[in-house]
Amino acid sequence: MPSPVQVRCCDASGCRSAGSQGLRTALEGAREAAGLDPSQLTIKPVGCLRQCGSGPLVACDRPGRTRLFGGLSPELAGALITDALAADGEGDAAPTTASDPLAAHRIDLDGPFFALQRPVVLEGCGQVNPESIDDAIAFGTYAQLQRVLQELTPEQVRDEVRRSGLRGRGGAGYPTGLKWDTVALQPPGPRYVVCNADEGDPGAFMDRSVLESDPHRLIEGMAIAAYAVGAERGFVYVRAEYPLAIERLRLALQQARSRHLLGNHIHGTTFNLRLEVRVGAGAYVCGEETALLLSIQGQRGMPQPRPPFPAQSGLWGAPTLINNVETFTAVPAILRQGGDWYAAMGTEHSKGTKVFALSGAVVNTGLVEVPMGTPLRTVVEVIGGGVPDGSPIKAVQTGGPSGGCIPAERLDTPVDYESLVALGSMMGSGGMVVMGESTSMPEVARHFMGFSVNESCGKCIPCRAGTVQLAQLLDRFVERRATPEDMERLDALCQMVKVTSLCGLGQSAPNPVLSTLRWFRHEYEAACREPALCGTPGEVR
Repeated sequence: MPSPVQVRCCDASGCRSAGSQGLRTALEGAREAAGLDPSQLTIKPVGCLRQCGSGPLVACDRPGRTRLFGGLSPELAGALITDALAADGEGDAAPTTASDPLAAHRIDLDGPFFALQRPVVLEGCGQVNPESIDDAIAFGTYAQLQRVLQELTPEQVRDEVRRSGLRGRGGAGYPTGLKWDTVALQPPGPRYVVCNADEGDPGAFMDRSVLESDPHRLIEGMAIAAYAVGAERGFVYVRAEYPLAIERLRLALQQARSRHLLGNHIHGTTFNLRLEVRVGAGAYVCGEETALLLSIQGQRGMPQPRPPFPAQSGLWGAPTLINNVETFTAVPAILRQGGDWYAAMGTEHSKGTKVFALSGAVVNTGLVEVPMGTPLRTVVEVIGGGVPDGSPIKAVQTGGPSGGCIPAERLDTPVDYESLVALGSMMGSGGMVVMGESTSMPEVARHFMGFSVNESCGKCIPCRAGTVQLAQLLDRFVERRATPEDMERLDALCQMVKVTSLCGLGQSAPNPVLSTLRWFRHEYEAACREPALCGTPGEVR
């Protein structure tokens, strides 16, 4: 039996980079030096504890009390062991003193960063050992898969997902239940289920954190989806830049097979499922579903015209269900609590919760999961703590290279699909970058356009050539050698690329430019000089 007293050490990529592995080794040494064994005090590696910018993070648990500490060094291992065993105080509000070596490292679990969150997708992150299927099962993972297979029909599962109002969390926001129905109702034959874990937006690390922290939860969600649509084979497509996520996902799949939670006759039923990992080379365009499918098939990842849509004709011409990590991971909670429970959170058209990767000029960087409709100001100023030096926020960029920049005066906007689109941005997969007053918005636009230039697959001319021309125009503004005519050309070229590109990469690449032109036009105007000083009017250098 594990001890009720435990120390949970974050072992996700962010904390590893801050030295968590050395800290855990020191904790094990301090436990031994104190004459304790694992039955008296458990030291448990866990996934992301969410406040990533304060790593390495450690939580000390005993019955009735949890304390969280950040920014720790191995030298504090003994003090952490002592704190875990201490019996003083009730709850997390137990007092600290100036002489306490951990006082400066204490993180308030009752503060807004944690108190205002609503973990659904992240409920197991930081709680379970991501490399232990026994720990996952003890936490409740796979319980809904067993119930679904033994008690519900595929139609009943799809009905629960429809009632939840869950929309695809990969960015497009397509109704998940409708997509599942489309796949399930295709003519008889093979079907596939695919998890898009090709998270490529700069500033986004939600999917990586879930894969590193709670991989069995994703497997359960995919298995439930496969049962609901009639698929017996599936793939998780992960970019190669996520080595720890890939390692843990492969281990989780191996463990699930060994417990007969994957394979043939799962839970004694007729349901069979094989899941495999496919590692992508890091091409951003492979986040687009038709390009992703080609990559899984061993071909060059390039977007294809639609229709037919993958739900009708996907992998090897068969109906294919594609959802991202966050979407699949929400499914077990929806089945456990009911679709109506999930639909009660959020707004009329954007149900449930959303996970954001909060970064940039903000005090509390990390993972944030809040109900849809939460004001943007609450996320960045209250949960995030605002700009570290106390200066005002200038803008918040959402949706990565496909999104846009939202000005400070619009921070009271609720975070949902429609509201962000109305401001010229989008939800995207959930990256959220906070910018301070010193940020140059033309430089921000150029940064994201340069990303789109590098990541374009080159299949269609508007994206292949148009993004290059846009990047060159933005160079002129950043270098303060633009002309008024360049302003007109910039806007017109953005509209052309947006309307005529083949896939979402090109169609959304102008968004950062258009949103900064809309809200920060004066910065572009200030960069314009007289045409005579800039060469031929309208020339793009």
